[in-house]
Amino acid sequence: MKKQFSVFMLVAAMFAMPAVGETNWGMQAGSTADLTGAPAVRSNPANVNYQKYETRSTTRTYSNAGGDTGTYYTTAQPSTRSQMYRTYNSGTATRSATTTRTETVRSSMKRKYYLAHPFFQPTEGKFGAITDLSYNTASYDIDFIPNGTMSDTDAKWEMRQFAIKEDLSYGITDRLGVLLMGRYDFSKYKFDWSTAPDDKMDDDGLNIFGAGLQWRFVDNEKWIATVSGYYERQKDIANEFVLDLKAGYKVSKSTIYGLARGWLVNFDDEYYGNGITGKNESGVVESLFIAYDDDAKTTFFIEGGLGVFSVLEEDWTLNLEAIFGHYDWHNQASIKGAIGWQPNDWFALELYAKTSFYDTAEGKKLDFYGTEGGVWDAMGKAKLDKYNETSFGGRIMFYF
Repeated sequence: MKKQFSVFMLVAAMFAMPAVGETNWGMQAGSTADLTGAPAVRSNPANVNYQKYETRSTTRTYSNAGGDTGTYYTTAQPSTRSQMYRTYNSGTATRSATTTRTETVRSSMKRKYYLAHPFFQPTEGKFGAITDLSYNTASYDIDFIPNGTMSDTDAKWEMRQFAIKEDLSYGITDRLGVLLMGRYDFSKYKFDWSTAPDDKMDDDGLNIFGAGLQWRFVDNEKWIATVSGYYERQKDIANEFVLDLKAGYKVSKSTIYGLARGWLVNFDDEYYGNGITGKNESGVVESLFIAYDDDAKTTFFIEGGLGVFSVLEEDWTLNLEAIFGHYDWHNQASIKGAIGWQPNDWFALELYAKTSFYDTAEGKKLDFYGTEGGVWDAMGKAKLDKYNETSFGGRIMFYF
């Protein structure tokens, strides 16, 4: 089979699925209902979302004697002789009463409802909205090991994607919320061959949408926990049913938390992967398909991780998260960092970055198939190398 394709077709790129390496509900990067906070006017139904960022204690002594400024506390008649001081002037006894009073003054700055908190969900009758703008990349090198002959056996697969994701949540009660989401992608895919012409494809459109519920079933002075369940549709790829569990421990101005997520993925076909199709020099339609899994009508993805959310200053927050996941044909470890700015109770802005630093796709040999005239044949193995996924983005958050 001679490789000389002019048209590229993505059969099913799991790298374009936010489920790989992060949840699609990035109301954080990706997390289920990453909206986080609570209204300042309520009696703190979501205790963790209120963060008391500074408390001061001072001791002040007040006196009516000496000094020209300040607030004086006096009594006409001292309660004891020890409170009275006498002075004698020109042999004449002049009596003046001085009263002192000491009190402790404690001032606390207000608690704030942080919208970027990973456990945020709106209270009853409230809405949360997050617009997530991200730039995502994924790539790996391919060394084809064919059973027969190929004109070019070295290529690099690349994805470059700009995504706009909208998350909307509504508080049915203070503890139960409904979630809606949709994502519009502007994606470019490319097979960069070492000698043959490159194969490229653009794919723009509303590729992900879904709905679900979130329940905050624990929330006290020390602990908070939520469970979420939702349905997602990956256009032309799969239906997904997702369960998300998070539990956190509150300490000082931080929440340390763990998370676990699971996906039941029902693919439209029994295989998924990357592919190209086009015409050879003779005008015959040919296709090449790299199968991530060629027997996966239904499969499971699982991931778990640890994170910490901290209030740095009154308006600034920091969120760090490390995730390890099993995504059917490969395992991946990634890290994410986000810094947030919230000047008031109803608006927040967050910038984040995420990258994978370990992946078992490195060195993995996958089956690849070819067809000429409509008949598929096993063509050999495709060895992957230099696997990487990276995302940069920002989130605009509103609470009303």
